[in-house]
Amino acid sequence: EVHLGSVTGPLAGAPVTIIPPAAKADPVVLGDNLEKPVTVRLNVPGGTHDVYFVFTNAAAKPAEDLLLLTGIEFKPGARVAGIPAGFTRLFNGRDLTGWHVSRTTHQGTTPDVRVEDSAIVLRQRPYGQGGLLMTDRKFKNFELVLEAKPDWGTNGGIFFRSSEGGSAYQIEVEGGGTGGTGSLFGEMLAVKTPVQAKGVQSVWRSDDWNAFRIRVEGDAPRVTLWINDVEIYNAQLGRNDLIGGRTDGMIALQSHWSSTFEPVAGSFDMSSSWKPGAAHRYRNVAIRELPQ
Repeated sequence: EVHLGSVTGPLAGAPVTIIPPAAKADPVVLGDNLEKPVTVRLNVPGGTHDVYFVFTNAAAKPAEDLLLLTGIEFKPGARVAGIPAGFTRLFNGRDLTGWHVSRTTHQGTTPDVRVEDSAIVLRQRPYGQGGLLMTDRKFKNFELVLEAKPDWGTNGGIFFRSSEGGSAYQIEVEGGGTGGTGSLFGEMLAVKTPVQAKGVQSVWRSDDWNAFRIRVEGDAPRVTLWINDVEIYNAQLGRNDLIGGRTDGMIALQSHWSSTFEPVAGSFDMSSSWKPGAAHRYRNVAIRELPQ
C-alpha cells in the first residue's frame, strides 16, 4: 500500500498484491529468484507530500522477512486524456487552422503563437505585450474541454462568448494554478455576479498538464467548471452581461499584457505578471455544442 502523510493516511492508489516466486532447491545466482518490478499507479493531488510504503502479510511468522526491497522509482504518468466521445476538435494538433489572432484587442501587439509538440503555445511578443488567439467560429451553449500547462509567473485566461476586441467572460489561468485560477469575471465587460474559484490548489498538478472542462448554457449563462475532473463551481449568473445583448462569441486564449511604456492613469499594475520567455500551453482542445 502507498499512503500519503502517515502510515494510516489516505491511500494514493489501489493496493497491489505481490506473489513471491516459487522457492528453488538448487543454489541460484543472486537476483535469479527475485520478483519482477511491481507498479502502483498513484493519484496524488498537487503539492509536496510524505509518501509511506506499507507492506503486510497476515500469513508471515514473526521471524520471517516480508520482502527484500531493492529500489523505488517514480515515473510521471501520461496526462494525455484524449478527446471525450461526442466532442469535436477545435485544434488539430498540427497548425492553427480554424483560429486567428485578434488585431483589435486591447491586450497589446499580436502575441507569439506557435504549435509546438502538438500544443498551442502563447508567448509575449515583444516582452510586456500580450494578445488573443481566438476561434473563427462563434459559440453560445457548449461544453469545452482542454488541457493547460501555464508556466510559473504568468497570467492569462480562457475567454468565451468573446467579441473580436476581447470583450468576454473569462476563466482566469495563472502559472502553478495560483491566484485567481479558475475564477470567472469579465474582460472589457462588467459582470454582475463574478465567481471566485475555491479549492483549485488541492487538485492542481504542478508543472504538469491540467484538464479544464467548462459548460456554458443560457442567455444569462449558467457556468460549470471542472479542473482535473473535480467540480470547482456551478454558478448561475444573474444576467446576460454581454454588450448589446448578444449571446454568443468566440473561444479565445489570452496571453496577458504585463507592462506599458508609461503609467496609465486609473489602470492597475500588471508589470510582474509574466516572466521573460514564459509560455501558456494548450492541447486536446475540443467542444460539444449544446441545444440553444
